[in-house]
Amino acid sequence: MRAQLVPLKGGNPILIRRDITLVGRQTDLCDIILEKTSVSKLHCVLVRTDGLLFLRDLGSTNGTKVNGQRVIRGALLPGDELSFASEKYRVEMGPDQPGDEAEEENAAVTEEIAVSGEPEDLFAPPEQEEELSTMARDPLEAESASDVRPLEP
Repeated sequence: MRAQLVPLKGGNPILIRRDITLVGRQTDLCDIILEKTSVSKLHCVLVRTDGLLFLRDLGSTNGTKVNGQRVIRGALLPGDELSFASEKYRVEMGPDQPGDEAEEENAAVTEEIAVSGEPEDLFAPPEQEEELSTMARDPLEAESASDVRPLEP
C-alpha cells in the first residue's frame, strides 16, 4: 500500500515507507521530522497495516487532528485532513506504484548501512585479536574457566 501526506501549504509529499512511523521534532528518533515549535518532540505515531493507516497521538502539547477534530487515536482514510499542531496534510493512499518496492529496498539498505557502521567497526581491534584467538570459542573445549572468552553485553 502506498501512503503519503501531502502538505496543504504546498511542498513535497511525505511518503510513509515504514509500517511504524514516528512523527515529531526529535531528529534522532523520528522518521518524519517537522521542524516547527508547535510540533512536539514525539508528536504521534502512524501505523500502516493491511491497506489501512492508523494514528496515535503521543500526548502532544498542541494535539493531532483529523478533519478538524482532535483525536488520541483512530484510522485515517484517503482524503482526510491530518494536522500535527498547525501543520496540515491531506492523506493519500492507494496501491503500490511499480518503482515503490525498489525504492523501499534501497531505503532499507541505506538505513542498515547507517545503523551498522563501517565494516571495520564489526571486528575486534588488532590488539584484541591475538588474545581472542588463544581463548576457546566453545566452553566445552576449554581446558579451564579462564580460557573461556567472556560474553559481551
